Amino acid sequence: MPYPVSSGYTQYSGNFIPELWSGKLQVKFYKSTVLGDITNNDWEGEIKGQGDKVKIRTIPTITIRDYTKGMNLTSEVPTSTPVELLIDSGKYFSVVVDDVDATQADVKLMDMFTNDASEQMKIAIDSMVLDGVKAGAATANKGATAGAISGNLNLGTTATPRGCSKTTVLDLILDMGQALDEQNVPETGRWMVIPAWMAAIIKGSELRQAYLTGDSVTPLRNGKIGMIDRFTVYVSNNLPKTGGNDHVMAGTNDAISFASQITNVETLRAQSTFGNIMRGLNVFGYKVVKPEALINAVVVKA
Repeated sequence: MPYPVSSGYTQYSGNFIPELWSGKLQVKFYKSTVLGDITNNDWEGEIKGQGDKVKIRTIPTITIRDYTKGMNLTSEVPTSTPVELLIDSGKYFSVVVDDVDATQADVKLMDMFTNDASEQMKIAIDSMVLDGVKAGAATANKGATAGAISGNLNLGTTATPRGCSKTTVLDLILDMGQALDEQNVPETGRWMVIPAWMAAIIKGSELRQAYLTGDSVTPLRNGKIGMIDRFTVYVSNNLPKTGGNDHVMAGTNDAISFASQITNVETLRAQSTFGNIMRGLNVFGYKVVKPEALINAVVVKA
């Protein structure tokens, strides 16, 4: 909108006074991604150059039997069932920049487009994997009767989610930790991914006190939740939802395997116009390989 003038006064805007476009682009905010922090890439190198699947060998479980003196011993041949990690998913982008636009523009259009595409690719894959693995948690690690030993841990269901408030959020986290404990999951390397509203609740709970978290500075001062009950806590807006309910996930990096076989970015001339096409392909696969090391809680803000 041009600068206002009094009635009858000549307005030069749009005639002698040109519009100017800033050479500085406005900052763009992206959803934070967590896939690199909560999955393992142990088998990615084996299929980087070729192949569309990798068979992961598992360690067999040896049977322990009672013994009495002089008895005939029973021997077994240990067997294991391999787990297949398939490279069966893909995401791509393809943008075209006309030669005229590239010449006349005062910003590097292709760089801007491809940088944004890279961020959008990470977000799309992050959301897809988080949604795809939620059902892979062990039966004892989800639902209203979770707990491999206790069977009385309420981690919520889509029909009856667990309510979460300032006074109950710590109980939920402790129950998720207990579910992993009952599965004999190691304490080291545990993570938890929570929605933004749950992070705000934690910061408003008793855990806002620095002496309770064990940190030198309260989360209200530095904005970081850090570690709670052996969990490194991450905040993500990519967590799946069912209706108005959020899925909160926890586990260790052993739970989910992720592999990206091909990341192909290329530039070529457009055939139907004068311009360059930049396109990229990311082919990947993921699988819950240790269901007992993955927690899926269904929660709602109480």
